[in-house]
Amino acid sequence: MVMQGVWYLVGALAVGIIIHFDAKLLWRITPFLYVIGLAVMLALLKYYDPTLAASTGSKNWFKIGSLTFQPAELMKIAYILMMALIITKHSVAHKVRSLKSDFGLIFKMVLVSIPVFGLVLAQKDFGTMLVFLAIFAGMFLMSGISWLIIVPVIVAAVVLGGSVIFLVTTDAGRELLTHVGFKNYQFARIDSWIDPFHDPQGKSFQLAHSLMAIGSGGMLGTGYNVSHVYVPVRESDMIFTVIGENFGFVGGAFVILLYFILIYRMIRLCFDMNNEFYAYIASGIVMMMLFHVFENIGANIGLLPLTGIPLPFISQGGSSILGNMIGIGLILSMRYQSADKQPIRRTRRA
Repeated sequence: MVMQGVWYLVGALAVGIIIHFDAKLLWRITPFLYVIGLAVMLALLKYYDPTLAASTGSKNWFKIGSLTFQPAELMKIAYILMMALIITKHSVAHKVRSLKSDFGLIFKMVLVSIPVFGLVLAQKDFGTMLVFLAIFAGMFLMSGISWLIIVPVIVAAVVLGGSVIFLVTTDAGRELLTHVGFKNYQFARIDSWIDPFHDPQGKSFQLAHSLMAIGSGGMLGTGYNVSHVYVPVRESDMIFTVIGENFGFVGGAFVILLYFILIYRMIRLCFDMNNEFYAYIASGIVMMMLFHVFENIGANIGLLPLTGIPLPFISQGGSSILGNMIGIGLILSMRYQSADKQPIRRTRRA
């Protein structure tokens, strides 16, 4: 609890500093933040914490004494800024958009994403990889790319996702997926998602007990800090089970309502901004937080497979708190600085 409070104070300090960053400063420092982020992620492949890697299967944590830190949480912010920079530069350079210019933008977005995705895959952090993909998808949709491109991409993504789910349900399909990088623990998570009670004392222990904990909370919950069902890592990835058990359906619904208000306000900001660079940054932060909330709560209630994604501002973890607080700081800086900024006109299509 003490360290959690310290991280909130550090995050609040970061917000207080970032709120004074204007668009020009963000524009100038974004490439440096992106390169520094890649360098730190690259260093992590050698200097990761072996103890956490052995227990989680992912090489995504630094450890300095008793302090652990996950650089990917800050890389998400650097990635959002870099993507916003690329999209804005392209829009300004191509005031009349065409399919050719749209494909050029997609190429630039993919080029910026490849090093990030490659490093995350090398760290074997599937959950974080999904977050980066969600950020990419959200900014892709907001970038003004023609629906003649977006619709086929969405259809292809749905077909690919459906095909993977189908392959997971067959032995031959699993063998094929193993050859392309799927691991046994990932199959176990999907099995638990499909049938949480098929092995409640074994591979599906976490999800089965998560559902029992939330169910035991009923309408009003068991009371603050009164838990009767043991759920592993309930302080971080499974924190929503604590909310559901302690405060029931009413408490869980209230938390979801707060997230809805926060995300709604950020979405409104995307459309209210006259500065296109700000709008793209806001859209990336919205997608990051929206995916975190949807995936974490969805996994806790059995709607989605477990991926180890924390719940923003609630899950234990300093790097997650700091990354989300920086995101909020950027949103607040847009409001704080918007009165002094000249609008960047949105482009029109030929």
